[in-house]
Amino acid sequence: MILGVTDFLGASRVACALTPKARRIAQVRPVAAVCYTGCACPTRTVVTDKATNSGTQTYARNFKGRAADGHFREVQGLVLSSLGIGTYLGQPDERTDAGYTSAIVAAVENGINVVDAAINYRFQRSERSVGTALVQLEDQGFAREQIVVCTKAGYLTPDAKLPADPNRYFFEEYIQRGIFQARDIAAGSHCIAPRFLQDQMARSLANMGVDSIDIFYLHNPETQLTEIPKPQFLSRVREAFHFLEATVANGKIQFYGMATWNGFRQDATARDAMQLSDFVTIAKEIAGDSHHFRFVQLPFNLGMTEALTLGNQSVDGKTLTITEAAEELNVTLIASASLLQGQVASNLPTFVADALGLESDAERALQFVRSSPGITTALVGMTSEQHVVANAKLVAIPPATIDQFSRLFSRGQAG
Repeated sequence: MILGVTDFLGASRVACALTPKARRIAQVRPVAAVCYTGCACPTRTVVTDKATNSGTQTYARNFKGRAADGHFREVQGLVLSSLGIGTYLGQPDERTDAGYTSAIVAAVENGINVVDAAINYRFQRSERSVGTALVQLEDQGFAREQIVVCTKAGYLTPDAKLPADPNRYFFEEYIQRGIFQARDIAAGSHCIAPRFLQDQMARSLANMGVDSIDIFYLHNPETQLTEIPKPQFLSRVREAFHFLEATVANGKIQFYGMATWNGFRQDATARDAMQLSDFVTIAKEIAGDSHHFRFVQLPFNLGMTEALTLGNQSVDGKTLTITEAAEELNVTLIASASLLQGQVASNLPTFVADALGLESDAERALQFVRSSPGITTALVGMTSEQHVVANAKLVAIPPATIDQFSRLFSRGQAG
């Protein structure tokens, strides 16, 4: 039995053809890559523009007849697929680079237009795989405006490989250059100081060869709470949000958010627990109701169900789950770890298959996440075309119905 499945299923809180190349808007142009290490960096190709409503609408329309109703969802003025490709796991080597590039291309070809990375994934190499894939996709007729590109910053990371002396590398690369001070670092590796975020964003833009990032996340900001008190943490978040709103204004990003692990899935009294309303309040104080803090990424799967079952958020005096709070505050939720790194992709209880049908436990686990109330996109790491083809079968399958969920809940409660 997967931990958490029975508790979730009995939870009373849950009610619950391509655009012709000649018509492409995006253009590509070669530029010298931004280099921070003194190495001889190759010229990269920059894909201009960003995801747009018309571009993502066009992408969804091009899958009419192939994508089931409910696979594409419109949020924050963009159309996102119910599945997204993640790029976290794997070795920092050329074989994995090529695997991710081919997987991203295959994902977009098969109805998945959400691509998720982070600057620290595989020492910046995952972002570079994204960039290579975007150029290939552009050549195939998939305009940049059709693809939602997401990345994260917050963790210190080397470039491409682990340096012989990491301490010396980070000192010379960051402290000596005034990017951050030692007091800005939490847990030995985490920073959300504006100058650091600016530096990381510039690297990410260069790594992926884009002019703009659609969703830029603060990566596991709750890490800060392991070392500093909440008032100081919120002050640091405010400084970061000021920078991020300014960055939206100059076109480097469209939206910003938080990609979390523990922050929104613990009891409200935990030291590193976070309140979504605190961050929305800060964003509104900076930019009013038109603020751009609109996305939160958090783990959600058959073994980690807190987003739907744990009432740990307070909004206007009401105790809510994070999914309920996000709906109230107009924040879009993206699920990470949808397969829990494969732990919920096999050996599921038989009642899950009875309720959801489908051909494999991996499909059922993804179907559960993409069909859950309040979840827009279920991210899943895919390092090969084979993985993509297997998971993309769900593109043609409608999300689970209320009746299917009811059967799932009743069987789980009985078990």
